[in-house]
Amino acid sequence: MRNQKHEFDHSVFIVPPGKKTKLSNFDPDYVGQIKGKKHSKETLREDIDDLASAQELLWASAEKSMLIIFQALDAAGKDGTIKHVMTGINPQGCNVYSFKAPTEEERLHHFLWRPNRFLPPRGRIAIFNRSYYEEVLVVRVHPEILKSAWLPREMRKMSPEKIWKTRFNEIRDTEKRWTQNGIQIVKFFLNVGKSEQKKRFMERLNNSDKNWKFSVNDFKERQYWDGYMKAYEEMLNETSTSYSPWYVVPANNKWYTRAVVADVITKRISEMDLAFPAVSESTMAELREVKKKLMEE
Repeated sequence: MRNQKHEFDHSVFIVPPGKKTKLSNFDPDYVGQIKGKKHSKETLREDIDDLASAQELLWASAEKSMLIIFQALDAAGKDGTIKHVMTGINPQGCNVYSFKAPTEEERLHHFLWRPNRFLPPRGRIAIFNRSYYEEVLVVRVHPEILKSAWLPREMRKMSPEKIWKTRFNEIRDTEKRWTQNGIQIVKFFLNVGKSEQKKRFMERLNNSDKNWKFSVNDFKERQYWDGYMKAYEEMLNETSTSYSPWYVVPANNKWYTRAVVADVITKRISEMDLAFPAVSESTMAELREVKKKLMEE
């Protein structure tokens, strides 16, 4: 099914579980062996076709499911990647959820209560556009959010660093439980460079058709770039595990980002070792009889 000459070396993008790595080690301009935009689009087309076949197998087997998580700074290309990569799959088997600021009801629950409601049933794919990881990212960069959050009295006595460690432990334990229940978790951090983000912001500001995509808050959050880089780096190191690794995907070239994401998802489904449901002999006999009658019409 897969064309070997177009496969990516996924180890280049994975944050090694149990090891400390620097986010600066991942080049947002990296394009590997891909020979330009045209070559990358050809690769993406191949993987979209393969992904459609893989999703059909996932759906038919109804044995396992897949949770895909996208985290990134503003203008890194999350929406476009989801749109282009998932364009060929059956919409009945895939749901996309965007994690905005929590509602009042969600604030009154543990921060991992919300994602539990959107986990994919067997045979399906769920995509989180941002996720529960915001609770160790934006909340960390803006400590005032944590101060106003509902927390048990015991946790309010903890230092912020102890809270982050606690949350990382809870995330690892929760993701392990999900994977043990047959959910394959694929986590992408789309790694856009600061200069590229500025370029994309300017495109949105200069093009009236794209003004709607820009929020003044995007610019405000850009002022916390270093804080986000620190938060992302620790998040990646603390929560990239053997059962749920993080992929840091170069995001300065959208065509490359999309090709890598499609390739990873397709490969991860193929590694599930799924099979189409077997048809019993009695059912086969019925099918042969139906076929015979149809041919006689």
